[in-house]
Amino acid sequence: MEGDGMAIGGISIILILGIVNFLLLLFQLATGLRWIKVRFGVHKKTGILLFITAAIHGLLGLLAN
Repeated sequence: MEGDGMAIGGISIILILGIVNFLLLLFQLATGLRWIKVRFGVHKKTGILLFITAAIHGLLGLLAN
């Protein structure tokens, strides 16, 4: 990753986005199955955020290769 330019503090941005996506996915699963109770608006907004971060994660993954 040296000289890659796609790192924050030595950690790949793609890896960071992957971890964020996984956490958002777990949250979506938990709220969808009502393990965690939140308003539908919160569930909807985190779903949109998940889509955006997943798209950026995938795009950066394709560009990095």
